[in-house]
Amino acid sequence: MNFLDYSIIGAYLLGLLCMGFLLKQQNSKADYFLGGRTIGWKPLSLSIMATQLSAVSFISAPAFVGLREGGGLIWLSYELALPLAMLFLLLTLLPYLHRSGVVSVYDYLELRFDRSSRLIISFVFQLSRAFATGIMVYAISVILQGTMGIAHWQSVLLIGGVTIVYSLQGGMKAVVYGDALQMLLIVLGTAACLGFGLYEIGGFDAFWAQVDSQRLSTLNLASNGFDGDGFGLLPMLFGGFVLYAAYYGCDQSEAQRSLAAHDTNDLKKMILAASLLRFPITFLYCSAGLVIGTLVLATPSLQAQIPDGNPDWMIPVFIINHLPNGVIGLLLVAIFAAAMSSVSSAINSLSAVTVEDYCRLSGKALSDERYLSFARITGLFWGVVTLALSFFAGDIAPTIIEAINKVGSIFYGPILACFVLGFWAVKVGARHLNISLGFGVLSNIVLWLFVEQVFWFWWNLSGFVVTVLLSHILAHLDPTADISENAKVVHKSILSKAEITVFVGWFFVIFTVCAALNGLGGGNVIPQKLDDVTSGFTALRASLVYRY
Repeated sequence: MNFLDYSIIGAYLLGLLCMGFLLKQQNSKADYFLGGRTIGWKPLSLSIMATQLSAVSFISAPAFVGLREGGGLIWLSYELALPLAMLFLLLTLLPYLHRSGVVSVYDYLELRFDRSSRLIISFVFQLSRAFATGIMVYAISVILQGTMGIAHWQSVLLIGGVTIVYSLQGGMKAVVYGDALQMLLIVLGTAACLGFGLYEIGGFDAFWAQVDSQRLSTLNLASNGFDGDGFGLLPMLFGGFVLYAAYYGCDQSEAQRSLAAHDTNDLKKMILAASLLRFPITFLYCSAGLVIGTLVLATPSLQAQIPDGNPDWMIPVFIINHLPNGVIGLLLVAIFAAAMSSVSSAINSLSAVTVEDYCRLSGKALSDERYLSFARITGLFWGVVTLALSFFAGDIAPTIIEAINKVGSIFYGPILACFVLGFWAVKVGARHLNISLGFGVLSNIVLWLFVEQVFWFWWNLSGFVVTVLLSHILAHLDPTADISENAKVVHKSILSKAEITVFVGWFFVIFTVCAALNGLGGGNVIPQKLDDVTSGFTALRASLVYRY
């Protein structure tokens, strides 16, 4: 790196700080946490993607595809669940939560059950989101150690300090507009890595001649995820559906964007855009990883710079060795952007939940001025906590992207179950829900610690099923259980048949792309079951179109 690279990085960080102060004018909690519901659906769509397609994806997804033993394009099968999960959310949870006018999605759980349910689930969210954000910051420290040669604590202070300042000053508007800019930088940075990688390897023909064909396999029906061999199609599809539905609908860090939409029409456009754009961007990440991984495996000098058992160093090592000055600076800006989008979103959402919880517990109605002051204090607190947790992240999974999804898989199934029960299980009360939530999370922890044969993607579904079943059993055995008036939700669809068809059709597009790549890789794991799977989803599509 030279002066040009450092100048680019410095200018970007300074620009973020200025944006935070320019967007400082907020007069209420709706302004601070929801942007006054004046933010357009386009920046909100980019913000949604930037929050999840973070530095972890920018660095660790290519590492999984290119170098991780047992990795490759099999990660793309995870994307099959996204359009179906987004369709489910638009048909059920998100429109109702948006119309309710809440700041925190957990406000609904207090209205439906009671304060104890809200606080328990809020605590689960805060614990999981803080730790997951710490893992993201850890991912960035790996990158900066490999490129700038700075220590972990220095990278944490650099990233965290700037992010905390601009997100606390600008609130939700600073987070969203910062995310939109950062999403564009992430995509451009990934495209640059792909282009330079192809150039260094000698072009597409040279890459195709050298690529490991096994890494092109995308669909694995040979494994059901119960034999210690993960990444089978079934756990990726069913576990991924629960994970995505919980993440985008019940995780405050993502659902807050949906609550900030101007109206349900903008909400629909935002979710549809995010659903359609995510797969091409993920495919770009994975393509870059495949190309650069092939280059690394063919270049002993590059392999020697990547620590054993830590494929996440692949992208930083490639950047510092094969990119020209100036481009290095731009890519590091993209990495900073990816990290900051995740950290800023976490700080803002954690602050929103904490302040709302405090108001419920204390019974105090804070003035707008005191509310905003308290929001910034809690945001600072959570910023410090997440940065501190980054020092303890690591060794959870072979790559960081697996680690962060593995942690989320413990909690997401039970959390989604709570919202689903709130909407449809009219006899389930707070006591039933609270006990079942605890058992749902505990069951997943038991699977993690003692049943290694079960692939962690299944935890999402198992936690959901345990929570739902136990809640119904407890409600059935409770003679005092009664139908709650707050459970009588009128479900009014905001989607037309044509829009439903777009979501289901996009699922088949992703499936077709994956199947084609699987064929190129010589995949023999689809065989006769493919017709059964296709027939099943055709029936599902027909059912949804008929119903809505």
